[in-house]
Amino acid sequence: MERLRREVEPREAGLDPKTLARLDEYLALQVDEGRLPGYLLSLARGGRVAHLTTYGLRDRAARLPVETDTLWRVYSMTKPVTSVAALILVEEGRLSLSDPVSRHLPEFAEPRVYESGEGTDVRTRPARRPLLVRHLMTHTSGLTFGFYYDHPVDALYRDAGLENSVRPGATLAQTIAEYARLPLQFEPGAQWNYSVSTNVLGRIVEVVSGQDLDAFFAERILGPLGMTDAGFQVTPDQAERLAELYGEQEDGSIAPVPGLPVRGRPRFLSGSGGMVATARDYHRFAEFLRRRGELDGVRLLSPESVDMMATNQLPGGVDIHTYGSPFHRQPGNVGVGFGLGVSVVIDPTVTESPSSLGTFGWTGAATTIFWVDPRRDLTVQFMTQVRRRSSFSVYPELKRSVHEAVVG
Repeated sequence: MERLRREVEPREAGLDPKTLARLDEYLALQVDEGRLPGYLLSLARGGRVAHLTTYGLRDRAARLPVETDTLWRVYSMTKPVTSVAALILVEEGRLSLSDPVSRHLPEFAEPRVYESGEGTDVRTRPARRPLLVRHLMTHTSGLTFGFYYDHPVDALYRDAGLENSVRPGATLAQTIAEYARLPLQFEPGAQWNYSVSTNVLGRIVEVVSGQDLDAFFAERILGPLGMTDAGFQVTPDQAERLAELYGEQEDGSIAPVPGLPVRGRPRFLSGSGGMVATARDYHRFAEFLRRRGELDGVRLLSPESVDMMATNQLPGGVDIHTYGSPFHRQPGNVGVGFGLGVSVVIDPTVTESPSSLGTFGWTGAATTIFWVDPRRDLTVQFMTQVRRRSSFSVYPELKRSVHEAVVG
């Protein structure tokens, strides 16, 4: 078991120690005031870790501190890994972004699209265009999440027992069949709507490769990249290092909440959000992307594939705010497009937080985040374990401070 370690002084990497110290103070205050249990933050330039901070607790009841080998549920930061899995199959000629999803998953052969009504009075029509693999990777599929409470179709997901994306005890294959029986919220390719799309993509990876998703990840991505602790489960030897998952309460405090089962192999292998990883693991994945598909002499993707992944794929080059469903027309989506499994800054002059053009990354439901800034040769990750219910977020201050800290 290896830990993430600082490899160079901040000044040597062109980072301002005073700005980083202020950022650490801000994050520590969130812990001290009870908004976070603890956290880990790392910044690397040119592949060398120049700032690494841990503070607070991974388990408040047991008084266990956050350490550099703590295991975190990364939730939706699983999505870029699933996207890499799909692109590996694309490069091998076994999958195409233009493939109809029904070529690999026949249950999607005749998708229907929402027209009007709600509940038992929902009216649908046949889709006018096929649902493509590309639509899954760009979240323009018409699929949705059951927890939005924003549209009659997400109500149908809840009625089908899919508010949390999976019925208890169901497998990935069984869950995908449930999605296919529900109407799409809109015509494939017509809008951007963050959704269960990457679970469907994960199932395609299984069908095309002939392997379970966890086995494909381990053999083709996690093992080759030396992500030694990452996966869909924690072993008994790893269990003590797993951070407790907390949820924000109505009064703003945090308390333990259940998460996806990871102590033992889960029946549902979620390509959308099922992974656990250490900071070292995810640092290596981010560095693999920064280096355009290669790490420590191991190449999994061509530079062109990673460039495509990190390029805005929304029609007309628009941002998520413009192309998104009404639920997603929010300030944080202004100036930010979407590639193949990651967000991409397309206009840093209007983004909510300072950014560089081409910066890409994604977040997780437990307040985790990573990004890669190719222009500044920078990779950043922030790990904690709190599922939010309010609008409070550390992300804007985190992004602002990191942007200001780069001085060389």
